Amino acid sequence: MKNIALKYLRTALNNPAASFRDGQWDSIEQILNRNRVLVVQRTGWGKSMVYFLATKLLREQGAGSTLLISPLLSLMRNQLEAAQRIGITGRTINSTNNEEWEQIQSELASNQVDVLLISPERLANDDFRQNVLANMANNIGLFVIDEAHCISDWGHDFRPDYRRIVRVLQAIPSNVPVLATTATANDRVVNDVRSQLGQNILLQRGSLVRKSLKLQNINMPSPAARMAWLAQIIPTLPGSGIVYTLTQRDAERVTEWLQINSIKAKAYHAGISAREDGNSVKEVLEQQLLNNEIKVLVATVALGMGFDKPDLGFVIHFQRPASVVHYYQQVGRAGRAVDEAYGILLCGEEDDHIADFFIRNAFPPQQHITEILRTLDESNNGLSVPEMQRVLNLRKNQIDKTIKFLTVESPSPITKIGSKWQVTATAAGYEVNQAYVNAITDIRRTEQQQMRDYMEHTGCLMAFLQAALDDPSPTACGQCRSCNPALLLDETYDNDLANRAGLFLRRSYQPLPPRKQWPASNMFTQSLLSGYRIPKEQLAEEGRALSLWRDAGWGQLVAHGKYQTNRFTDELVAACGEMLQAWSPSPAPQWVACIPSLNHPKLVPDFAERLADALGLPFVPCIEKARANSQQKFMENSYQQVRNLDGVFNINLEPKDYQPCLLVDDMIDSGWTFTVASALLRQVGCSAVYPMALALNSPRMD
Repeated sequence: MKNIALKYLRTALNNPAASFRDGQWDSIEQILNRNRVLVVQRTGWGKSMVYFLATKLLREQGAGSTLLISPLLSLMRNQLEAAQRIGITGRTINSTNNEEWEQIQSELASNQVDVLLISPERLANDDFRQNVLANMANNIGLFVIDEAHCISDWGHDFRPDYRRIVRVLQAIPSNVPVLATTATANDRVVNDVRSQLGQNILLQRGSLVRKSLKLQNINMPSPAARMAWLAQIIPTLPGSGIVYTLTQRDAERVTEWLQINSIKAKAYHAGISAREDGNSVKEVLEQQLLNNEIKVLVATVALGMGFDKPDLGFVIHFQRPASVVHYYQQVGRAGRAVDEAYGILLCGEEDDHIADFFIRNAFPPQQHITEILRTLDESNNGLSVPEMQRVLNLRKNQIDKTIKFLTVESPSPITKIGSKWQVTATAAGYEVNQAYVNAITDIRRTEQQQMRDYMEHTGCLMAFLQAALDDPSPTACGQCRSCNPALLLDETYDNDLANRAGLFLRRSYQPLPPRKQWPASNMFTQSLLSGYRIPKEQLAEEGRALSLWRDAGWGQLVAHGKYQTNRFTDELVAACGEMLQAWSPSPAPQWVACIPSLNHPKLVPDFAERLADALGLPFVPCIEKARANSQQKFMENSYQQVRNLDGVFNINLEPKDYQPCLLVDDMIDSGWTFTVASALLRQVGCSAVYPMALALNSPRMD
């Protein structure tokens, strides 16, 4: 049997000299013996070969289809191509191929599918559970859980949808072999996975060391300094590689900076468009990196588990990841099949702030849970998510996160009927397990501290990572910053280049596209605004924000002026004048107005008047607050934000034709304040309104 498997391995890899890696055949053999196996092996070891070869052999013995659950459907193309070479037929059911579902179900029913790939989120779909899973349950040949650390509450990448997997396992025959795979699991996670999948599960664990990888840590707090260093060092590095950032905005800015410095770089994150010219943009970017058509892909965690480029020459982290597990998983993409690769960790002043954001937002707060359950309980026939937004001061993503959290509870206090959510009988007595939430949060804080310790570690860096991941035999690598300083990359940077990077950051102006429709029809009862679509003659023009709130560049200075000195500096006045000159809207604004505030009545008018004076334009404080309202930053969704602005502003101008106006505010959150004020200015005859803000306060963190 092993010889047959070896023949298939060589065919799949298109390599007549290929052989099994340590532990691969042992894992396959245990699956053929109908056991449950947990494989913990480094990235690139070949975990996908284990389940594809096991599937091939089981199918030849007459077993049913393999059900493969993975969060990586979009990144499994390479593995599926290898599987096809040995005659394995794979199908996937996901949200992008609805038109194929019926055909795939027919193929499953006639035993023509060897592997069905689904995401864990698919298990939440009632139609899938009833029409596909129920029919497969008694004839599953192999049950595979890819990236199994996601099943653990204690794992770095826990996903609530993975909880449903345990319920599915309980519904299938006990003699069905189960394979769980991961590259990133310490003892705590391994034990938790074992407790959920069965204590009789066999553990196959290998060394995590990657011998070709040269690790180096560089403490460089200033973003401008790090960007200068990247521009200097990346052209000298072998092959192509990845720069990881913690936020989308940093991925875009670092990419643009590298491009300015003649480096072929592309950005990759969750916010990039899904398709362009009929092709998946992410697939195109991945292929460009695989083919070495670009020098570097600047990515967030969206380029996550599953991406495999054996000859990747370097992985650089622009900021410190949240945990050792995150870091090992990402840096371990480099050096899989080359003799020399670099793993460089840069550390910045913003790292803790970003990590704290993710920790604080890991779980829905008790208040959100209470409000949603109460609102659903008070409704007659339940509520859809858009209906909840109308009655709850919660963002859509806050509602979605809370619903997902509640649906995977067992028993769940809510259920979905059609498009509406309703409470169940268990809702009245439901309580969040706060001790559990606190324990997870404490672990995240510990992981954060462990990364700080790694950053300052003076011993072998690879051995530190191995020990942190409970590798049974951590050993000095001989080639990291600590083991062999002679192998280090130069840690200095050119001051002139850093100054240019600082100037680039200060000129990273943010476009403010105009809102074109209200959240719902006829929302206004106290303003002369109506309808659903905003009439063309009431639209604002595209605006600009000088900075991102508290960000490198001008963001810190804006925050200092707003909350410490209660005055924005003349430096910011000059910066906005420079931004307007670079922006050059046409027709140009001929006068300046501003958004009033009862909380800071002098702050913005003082700035707007000084800006108008610097521009040689008149300042006209024509917008008045007609009534007090809540601060917009406390309004969590568009419906609540617009309703909060109804009847708030009066325009103290006689209706007639007015020249274009520059409308100034300090902060922009949702953009609705600018939208309402601009519509009112346009109503009295203003020919164009150009919004300008000092800072945009809506960062994306993925």
